[in-house]
Amino acid sequence: MKRQITIKDIANKLGLSTSTVSRALKDHPDISPKTRTAVKELAGLLGYRPNRIALNLRNNSTRTIGLIIPEIEHYFFSAIINGIEEVAYKNDYSVMVFQSNESYKREVINTQAVLTNRVDGVLVSFSKETKDFSHFQKLIDNEIPVVFFDRVIDELPADQVVADDYQGAFLAVNHLIEKGCPRVAHFAAPQHLAIGKSRLSGYHDALLKHNIPFDQSLVVLADTFETARKAAHEILRKPNHPTGFFAVNDMSAIAIIKEARLLGLRVPEDIRVVGFENSKSAAICEPELTTVDQFGFELGREACLMLLKRLKNDADDEPFKPVRKVIKTRLVVRSST
Repeated sequence: MKRQITIKDIANKLGLSTSTVSRALKDHPDISPKTRTAVKELAGLLGYRPNRIALNLRNNSTRTIGLIIPEIEHYFFSAIINGIEEVAYKNDYSVMVFQSNESYKREVINTQAVLTNRVDGVLVSFSKETKDFSHFQKLIDNEIPVVFFDRVIDELPADQVVADDYQGAFLAVNHLIEKGCPRVAHFAAPQHLAIGKSRLSGYHDALLKHNIPFDQSLVVLADTFETARKAAHEILRKPNHPTGFFAVNDMSAIAIIKEARLLGLRVPEDIRVVGFENSKSAAICEPELTTVDQFGFELGREACLMLLKRLKNDADDEPFKPVRKVIKTRLVVRSST
């Protein structure tokens, strides 16, 4: 099916803002006759038809933001929600939360619900199953502003807010090596996710800094408590097991610590463990977990501020250019190292 032509398509081809194109199509007196003619001629040439859903949204703002996240129970995402809501409510917006539970099919249903509920804009962190992003393209085609956070996709014309995953991973692994761990295992996220690739890259480059060869057998896909516990059990039973572990999130790191203690190993005397997130669990587990703080609350605030800026629809004469903001991470050293 041929994709519907939108105002953004016309704006990008003419080097104008979407607001200028929209006003030109409505014969707004502030737009010069030359620009109005150019816009209408190109609209006719491309076969542009006004999108009724988009028109309804623009003319009847609901003051509601849609939020699509993988899971609410995860501390990182709950911190993001708090950051989003703080900004939204201060600006008289409500937040409608949709949870995919890491399911692609449920996520598609969520995007349909977002359209049905006529939200003004959408904040998205997509599921681990998602590899087809056409449901998000549909939101963009309907001229609904979309901002991706944490899990992002470069192929879509949308703004992004992410943590500096590479930097965080590099700091974590460098710390383990400097603490006397020449062999560091990485419990990784799926590599089709940008966060998975970036954290693996940071792990790799920290090894390179210390002239330690990369060993693919020390990289294991284990980003949940159960998969990490199973993987840790297998690795720690080997006679020459790694003495350092860098996990892609705190729950995987805590699973490693629990399994190590069941096998009679001490943390940090026998092995050292670093997580990624700085969840509340990191500060109350035994021993307390060294982890990378990715500042979920701040990430949520920045994502919401970015979306609200798009919703203001500033009447500049620049074509749409996606913005990417990176939140710096910080290593929080505790007893596990």
